[in-house]
Amino acid sequence: MNYHADVCIVGAGPAGTLLAYLLAQKGLSVILLEQNAALGQAFRGEHLNEEGEAVLKNHHLFEAVESLGVLRMEKLEYYADGRPFKTIYPDEAVGHLGIHVPQKHLLKAIIQKAQLLPNFTCLLHTKVIKLVMDASGYYKGVTAIKGGDTIKINSQLIIGADGRYSTIRKQAHIDAQKHKHGFDLLWAKIPAPPGWEPSIKMALIEDKQLSLFTQVGGFIQIGWNIEQGSFPQLRKQVFTPFIQQLSDAFPELAKTVTERITSWRDFVLLDVFSSHCHSWGIKGLVLLGDAVHTMTPTGAFGLNSALKDAECLASLLNKDTLAHFNVQDFQQMRKQAIEEVLAKQIEKEQTFADNFINKAS
Repeated sequence: MNYHADVCIVGAGPAGTLLAYLLAQKGLSVILLEQNAALGQAFRGEHLNEEGEAVLKNHHLFEAVESLGVLRMEKLEYYADGRPFKTIYPDEAVGHLGIHVPQKHLLKAIIQKAQLLPNFTCLLHTKVIKLVMDASGYYKGVTAIKGGDTIKINSQLIIGADGRYSTIRKQAHIDAQKHKHGFDLLWAKIPAPPGWEPSIKMALIEDKQLSLFTQVGGFIQIGWNIEQGSFPQLRKQVFTPFIQQLSDAFPELAKTVTERITSWRDFVLLDVFSSHCHSWGIKGLVLLGDAVHTMTPTGAFGLNSALKDAECLASLLNKDTLAHFNVQDFQQMRKQAIEEVLAKQIEKEQTFADNFINKAS
């Protein structure tokens, strides 16, 4: 089966979904492809900062997202010896220190609006296997597998919004410069105890960052930095002393931690790295979000940068500009901002321990 569209977007994460909606609003025909059978299945960052919030508000999407459920962080606390010694509150003009937005809420709100537009199509459970190139070396579409059938999507422009391990980037032979940061990350999720306030809490465990993020629905997400590549050896060790460090750092969670995190299997490992591409696209193809500039979890910048990418790219595309779109224009709009964020992440990682130097005794 063959499909035809002005734009084919691969990857229905925040960047791809928002871009699809914004372009369809402009009258472009858009096909959005997602390899998973449902939206929001892959793990992604879920915290909005001021920039991401502004993007959604610019396009009258935030209210729809909020109606599904969000949670504003009311304070940031640094813990030592089992109690907070420094607390940071939000600027009154901002009203939060980040907003937890479940991935499924964000995508659902955008997709629902996009589906009201007749020129928008979303194909789930559709995995791209090949880029299609014309005789002049210009990318003109993709071949994909949907439900066991091979389909082809012909388009004037292909957008790779398919994440840190982007198939589109690899198929287009665009090199990514990968940078390790010296740590990997263990994720876990536990119920919040009664009376837990929407907050971010930080501790320092053996010179590594331990973070708690309150989530919608009464949960806490735990992010625990460990030495890069150490998990295979770590999980061979006895589990109890390791998890006791979490209970010691946050005593109010001791009971929940003991009940909910009982083995290494209760953690999810994230291979932490950042990357950037010198080229953000080639003839007929553009990359955005993690596909072109992967970020670490530090500072929760990834989601917000991806949303900003989508907004900026959408501002350059319409019926008149599509045929002669120059990816360099998009790259120039976003390159400096992305470089600044990546540098800020490194600075935050290198100076995190400084927050604990003058801790209260």
